[in-house]
Amino acid sequence: MSATLIKHARVVNEGLIREMDLRIVGSIIEKIATDIRAEHTDRIIEAAGCYLLPGMIDDQVHFREPGFTYKGTIASESLAAVVGGITSYMEMPNVNPATITIEALNQKYAIAAKRSYANYAFYLGATEDNLAQIQQLDPARHCGVKVFMGASTGGLLVEAPQALEAIFRESPVLIVTHCESNSVIQKSREALLRSKAVLTIEDHPRIRNVNACYESSSYAVSLAKRYQSQLHVLHITTAKELGLFEPGSIENKHITSEACVHHLWFSEEDYASLGNLIKCNPSIKSRSDRDALIQGLHTNQIDIIATDHAPHTLEEKQLDYDQAPAGLPLVQHALLSLLEHVRHGRLSLTQVVEKTAHNPAIRYAITGRGFIREGYYADLVLIDSQSSTTITHENSLYHCAWTPFVGQVFSSRIKSTWVNGQRMFGDDGVVSGKPSAMALAFSR
Repeated sequence: MSATLIKHARVVNEGLIREMDLRIVGSIIEKIATDIRAEHTDRIIEAAGCYLLPGMIDDQVHFREPGFTYKGTIASESLAAVVGGITSYMEMPNVNPATITIEALNQKYAIAAKRSYANYAFYLGATEDNLAQIQQLDPARHCGVKVFMGASTGGLLVEAPQALEAIFRESPVLIVTHCESNSVIQKSREALLRSKAVLTIEDHPRIRNVNACYESSSYAVSLAKRYQSQLHVLHITTAKELGLFEPGSIENKHITSEACVHHLWFSEEDYASLGNLIKCNPSIKSRSDRDALIQGLHTNQIDIIATDHAPHTLEEKQLDYDQAPAGLPLVQHALLSLLEHVRHGRLSLTQVVEKTAHNPAIRYAITGRGFIREGYYADLVLIDSQSSTTITHENSLYHCAWTPFVGQVFSSRIKSTWVNGQRMFGDDGVVSGKPSAMALAFSR
């Protein structure tokens, strides 16, 4: 097995930043110490002044395969993720056909085994009549079941109380929810249309508003408390929702929550310049909501940061508001955006690592990942905080070929990413590895 020695890195792990050496043998971190000798080493990487982080584990992406490969593929989007420092992902079921059976789930695993650059897992989508499929999920192999408790596409909406109660009572795996009340959305939309003939992007946070989110997320939390379910509420966007979640360590929580990078970065003030490019569900809301999310990361009412990466073509995004689809491509620039929060003192580097690597590994009980520890898989990202990265549509690797961060100059640069010990991306800007990722395993 090949061996790589990383020298003098500032290792960011478990609340500490320490200058250390690290040796990778095969796919595993063999040794971490203050000084490791270079014997029996195939490659030495001098990392003085750079930060070495565990790779980001993104628990919410939409890679669009099968069915929507003109928007993105498992290969294209996982490659962009690796270049952005994301080494593992969990992908959503709203593809075509929707991933609502074990057979469809197995087909996606088969695609990823051949084409994915990052480690992978896939959610089963809940419907109002596929409880038998949910009951077959394997806690050691399957990351969770996705429940759209609000407006959705492809028949994945679950609103009937009996169906929801059965899922929360019977699911053998973590339940993850998209929480927006369809009835509140419809009433808000109708009210706006009484006062204006045509809706625009500025109306998006008024339609998909605070009450739409809170009514649905509070219902999900109440169901989880009633049945003692394992619940993870995705992409929280409002200050009001934070009161639903307990502060403190993620350890032993059975109800957790997540914020996404675009809700931490943009506010409704950005609709004027970016328009439908930042149309997403749940909507980007007020500056005060965005600031509350940052505070929720500090109090640990928000446990995890993810992306909700959801690419659409630029042509689709240029349609009128009502026709333009919701979703943003984010995986390549997510970690860089979080490092910008660190630069401006809104978050610490150890917090970013906790929320993007440690906590996803803990919440999902991922085997051997999410930490820089001897014996763990070498899923690593090396950061140069002294170099900048200018974002353009042209240097974005998404299949859709655009980014909402266009024109942004981030104050850090991702130098290298390792997946299972293989250096997939280097500081020469070249992707050097072939798809060789692994399915995530879960110790539960």
